[in-house]
Amino acid sequence: MEPIKQRSKINLNLKQYGMMIALIVIFLIFSTLSSGKNASPMNINNLIMQNSYVVILAVGMLLCVITGNVDLSVGSVVAFTGALCAILVLEYKIPIPAAFAIVLVVGLLIGMWQGFFIAKLGVPPFIVTLANMLVFRGLTMVILKGQTKGPLPKDYVFVGAGYLPVIRGWGGLDLLSVFIGLFGSVAIIFMEYLSVKNKKKYNFATPPLWQIGAKLAIIVIVLNFFVLRLAQYNGAPVVLTIMLALILIYGFITDRMVVGRQIYAVGGNKKAAGLSGINTNNVMFWVYANMGLLCALAGIVLSARNASATPKAGDGFELDAIASCYIGGASAYGGTGTIMGAVVGALIMGVLNNGMSLIGWTVDVQRVVKGLVLLGAVTIDLLSKKKRK
Repeated sequence: MEPIKQRSKINLNLKQYGMMIALIVIFLIFSTLSSGKNASPMNINNLIMQNSYVVILAVGMLLCVITGNVDLSVGSVVAFTGALCAILVLEYKIPIPAAFAIVLVVGLLIGMWQGFFIAKLGVPPFIVTLANMLVFRGLTMVILKGQTKGPLPKDYVFVGAGYLPVIRGWGGLDLLSVFIGLFGSVAIIFMEYLSVKNKKKYNFATPPLWQIGAKLAIIVIVLNFFVLRLAQYNGAPVVLTIMLALILIYGFITDRMVVGRQIYAVGGNKKAAGLSGINTNNVMFWVYANMGLLCALAGIVLSARNASATPKAGDGFELDAIASCYIGGASAYGGTGTIMGAVVGALIMGVLNNGMSLIGWTVDVQRVVKGLVLLGAVTIDLLSKKKRK
């Protein structure tokens, strides 16, 4: 029995760590093909900024995927909320902080609207979010009248394209960026410690110490590599702090809070979760309400990054967010997946997009590659589940 138990534990961890290794391998391949262009400080900066929306959406999408569902409307909701925010600022002269707050509330209400149909009326999430993908894409066209709104004020653009104050130190590095990397490293290690401690408390299987150490070493090295490159450029982008905050907050929620365990329970076995006293309808309602809120945040960041709102904004974002979760190790059946895995998946998507663009591959070829990567990730998940059975 012991070898079987040990083998299943190793298989579980290979899936979790494999994507981290894949990220490094893919980055090194494109570094070779592009003669090191993708590792330049300027390109790392562009990589972070251009994929900030994917990370934000992947964090919310992961909760949907854990329940065994997806949200197909996120791209359209991002476009709608970004357009609404631009209109409030440019046409109605509403102060930027107030406009941001209004749009975040609107995003939450959109999520609650979808959650109502899913949780209260029992309409399948696929149908609800597919319908709203069409609804909010249409509403985006209506409120923008088919035109681009811009340019947006500098204080607005700062959220998506601005940088934190630069404090130059040894070797010309930005000390604030270095501090953010060190703080993020400590926070990730501490969260892993709490996660392992919590699993041991409830007698769940935990990886061997050397595997935990190897995983943390890889994460810390990757994080600080990106941060040091940013420190050599213009310092830490504002969106980097937003992403780190979301990773830490949602990592804490899924690992340490009751609501996180309830989401995993619903995804693992909805009927059993209901019989154990969990209000499964409430869990589904707030999962989709949360997705709407993060869509609004992504809409603000995207419009700020582009300094304008366009009718075609957010096109295909739902595919990137869903793919990030599956590539990052979330199960197609629901019940498993981690915030860090979703972030790694988003980074893999970003590195693929960025690397293929640098070496001159067309958009059509890029879509083929991303589709094959997604198909491979889901296939590996399904095969590993069959083997465990």
